[in-house]
Amino acid sequence: MQIESLQVFKDLVEKQSFSEAAKVNGITQSAVSQKLKVMEKTYNTPIIDNSQKQFQLTPEGHILYESAKEILHAYEAMLCKIQTAKKEIAGLIRISTTSSIGLHELPRYIKQFLKEHPTVRVNIEYRRAKHVYEDILEGIADLGFVAFHSKTRHITAIPFLEEEMVLVCSPESPLSTKSRLPFKELEQHPFIHFDSDVPSYGAIQDVFKKYNIAVETAMSFYDTENIKRAVEINAGIAILPKTNIARELEQGLLCTIPIDWEDFMRPISIIHHQNKLLTPAMKKFIDMFLTT
Repeated sequence: MQIESLQVFKDLVEKQSFSEAAKVNGITQSAVSQKLKVMEKTYNTPIIDNSQKQFQLTPEGHILYESAKEILHAYEAMLCKIQTAKKEIAGLIRISTTSSIGLHELPRYIKQFLKEHPTVRVNIEYRRAKHVYEDILEGIADLGFVAFHSKTRHITAIPFLEEEMVLVCSPESPLSTKSRLPFKELEQHPFIHFDSDVPSYGAIQDVFKKYNIAVETAMSFYDTENIKRAVEINAGIAILPKTNIARELEQGLLCTIPIDWEDFMRPISIIHHQNKLLTPAMKKFIDMFLTT
C-alpha cells in the first residue's frame, strides 16, 4: 500500500470529509474515493460504514486507521533523519492556529519563508484554540500558534511575540472623542466580548478583576472579525489585539481609546508535541519567527 494512499485515508478519517481530504492532498474528491475503493479491494473488507448517516469507520477501518498512523509516523521519522543528514529544507509543514493569529500575524512570515525556501509547502488550518492543542496532541498538525498559552501535558511552547491589546469603539461612539478613559468608566458602556472558551476572554476577565470592574456584555463572538463588525455598528466597545484592527483604523471604521491601565499584552507562542521529530524545514521555520 502506497504511503500517499495511507496519508489520504488518515486525512479523510480525521477531517471526515472527502472534499477536505482532497484539498489538503492536492487531489480531486474522486481520487480520494478511488484510493478508498482500492484499499477496500486490497484488504477485501469495507472500511467506511455506509449504513450510518454520519462518517463512521467499520471495525476493520479502525484497525487500518491506527496502523496507518503508526506507519506514517515511522515514515516521517525516516524522512526527517534523511533530510537532516542531507541538510535539506523541503517538505510539508502543517499548521493549526486561530483565525486572529493566522490572518493577521502569520502571512508576512510565511511569505518570507516560502520565498527563501520554495521547496517547502505550508498548509494552514484555522481552528478554535482548544482544537489547536488537540491537533498537536493527535499529530494532525506539526506546529500550532496560540495566544495566552496554557500549559498542557506533552506540549512544548516557544514564546515569540507579544502584541498590544487596545480598547476600540465606533467613530460614531461618544467615546471616540475622549482623550483618555478612566478604567472604571468601562462599566457604563455595553461590551463586546470573546466567547468564554477563547483564551483572550480569560485574560480580559483577569484585567477586569484586577481593576475591580464588571462590564455589561452585550454580545460575544469566537473571532475578532465578528467582534470588529459589532463594534463598527456601534453595538458596544471591545478590547482587541492592535494588529488585528490595522485595516479598520486606516479606513476610519474603528477608533482606539487611550485608557488608564498598565500595558496589556497578548503573548503568542509556537507549540508542538514534545516528542515531535522536527524536520530541518520545521526547525528553520521556527527559527525565522524567533529571529525576524
